[in-house]
Amino acid sequence: MRQQGVTLIQLAAAVGLLMLLTKLAMPTYTRMNMDLQQQVAAELLAQALRTARSEALLRNQVVRVSPREGLWQKGWQIALEEDGADLLREVTLSGRVRIVGNQPVAQQVRFSGLGVALQAGGAFQAGTLHICESPGTRSVYQVVLSRSGKVSLRQALKEQPLCAAAGSDQ
Repeated sequence: MRQQGVTLIQLAAAVGLLMLLTKLAMPTYTRMNMDLQQQVAAELLAQALRTARSEALLRNQVVRVSPREGLWQKGWQIALEEDGADLLREVTLSGRVRIVGNQPVAQQVRFSGLGVALQAGGAFQAGTLHICESPGTRSVYQVVLSRSGKVSLRQALKEQPLCAAAGSDQ
């Protein structure tokens, strides 16, 4: 008589092999997932700043991009500055991706009706928002705001003291 199906030993061996492969693949999957989250956050942030600049030019009004609850990693809001209740767009992030900025972009980014980035006192604003390695002290992506208001997204692994400081706060 021919045997059909699998024995208990064969089934246990297959399940054991599957568990081993899963255990080996999990760190790679986790790292790939974090890399993707960092990339998406960087692209969303750069696009939000470009959108705010476009809205400022279109409306000929000051448009402000500010972090939610004072933390860029929680997301941001785009609003008209004259009419703070006029929220144009809001993005919420999970908070897993660390985003830090040098002064003055750490608090907010403002665009004039001419599309120029401005500080609160009216001076030109420029700066960089860093999407940090997690865990780590390096900046993976940089959203750069030039004095003219142009926004660029760069990808380079750079040691960044701001990332180290942000990592110690969490």
